[in-house]
Amino acid sequence: MLSTIAIVLIILWLLGFVSSYTIGGFIHILLVVAVIMILIRLIQGRSL
Repeated sequence: MLSTIAIVLIILWLLGFVSSYTIGGFIHILLVVAVIMILIRLIQGRSL
């Protein structure tokens, strides 16, 4: 579940990064949340 959310957030960040309709820093906050969730999964010893 968390990995799915992280992947969706990364995709949304990439779309926001490429498009000219970014919502300021919000899309970068989503990226940070996605990376943190992936790191937590790796630290807990679970695979992505």
